[in-house]
Amino acid sequence: MEPLRIGISARLLYPDPRRAFLPTKSVQYLEQSVASWVMSGEVLAFMVPALSLASPHAPSRIAKKDYVDALDGLVLQGGADISPETYGESPLNPEWSGDRVRDGYEIRLLKEFVRQGKPVLGICRGCQLINVAFGGTLYQDIGTQVGGALAHRCDRRYEDNFHAVRVLAGGWLSRLYPGVSVSRINTIHHQAVKSLGRGLSIEAVSDPDGVVEAIRWDGPSYVAGVQWHPEFMNPADAELLGGRPLLESFLAACRSRKATGKPSPVLEKSPCATSPS
Repeated sequence: MEPLRIGISARLLYPDPRRAFLPTKSVQYLEQSVASWVMSGEVLAFMVPALSLASPHAPSRIAKKDYVDALDGLVLQGGADISPETYGESPLNPEWSGDRVRDGYEIRLLKEFVRQGKPVLGICRGCQLINVAFGGTLYQDIGTQVGGALAHRCDRRYEDNFHAVRVLAGGWLSRLYPGVSVSRINTIHHQAVKSLGRGLSIEAVSDPDGVVEAIRWDGPSYVAGVQWHPEFMNPADAELLGGRPLLESFLAACRSRKATGKPSPVLEKSPCATSPS
């Protein structure tokens, strides 16, 4: 069988005269670690560009559906904050305004993958985006909105900042990591799931503060998100919740969808689950 084709959503940068490179240009890019992590599954990785950014060239007839038609699965990579306006709130701090352009691009992409029954895995921001796309909301800033919260972000330590995570019994992650109830993950976020989106279930929480760390959709196709960055973690470190089972679970769902033309759920089909509107 030919290799899977996995799309990765783009990070976006906008013209900024203070930036050292291409200060007058918009930039779309992949962070290298996420591309390497995805490709470690012996698949082809493709960045899916945002199609709505301003351009002097003639509008392309290529639409997001054409990209989804050509791909077997989607990874929503990390990056900028979700804009509070995307889930109906105003920013509590101008620094937390987020990237509404990227929000719209990724939500439209996510919905088309869900419509076609193709798997989606969200990482960090991607996990939050899945929650918002299904109608949920976020804490704009864990440190000021969640009493007694752990330090979920430390710019100085970045991916070397860790905390404990509790895997909830009976869920998808408990099957991927049998016998694991508490482990350790990296943490590089200051936003988090507040109210859960429609048809979503919580799979893991940070310990002891209970901040949501992983979610899954209970619908007919594979949609799941984790708040940590498996692509940044050393796979040889036995004290960490390794990223390999997570990647293999996602790619297995992609192979099943490609081989059968039928979606497969993360855990089990729920007749009450609804798609993002």
